Amino acid sequence: MKWLVMVAGLAGCAAGPNGDAPNEGAPEPASCGAATLQSLVGQPAAVLETMRFGQPVRIVRPGTAMTMDYSEGRLNIEIDAAERITRVTCG
Repeated sequence: MKWLVMVAGLAGCAAGPNGDAPNEGAPEPASCGAATLQSLVGQPAAVLETMRFGQPVRIVRPGTAMTMDYSEGRLNIEIDAAERITRVTCG
C-alpha cells in the first residue's frame, strides 16, 4: 500500500506531454504583485490611503488577529507600531 502512495506522489512530478515542467504556464506563486510594491517598505502607512489595489488586501498591524489561510492573489501589508510599512507579501 505504501508503494502505491509513493508512485502516485511521483506521478505529479513527471514532465508534461511536451517534456515541459508540469507547472509551466501556471501563475507565479507571488501573483498578487508584491514584488512591484517593495518600494512601500519603510514608507508611512498613510501612503496606503491614496492607493487603489486590484486585488484583496490585508493590512496587518501589531496585535491584529488574522487567519492562517493562504491566498496567492491577496496582498499582505505589514505595519509596525510606528505606523511604517515593514513588509509586503502575497498570501
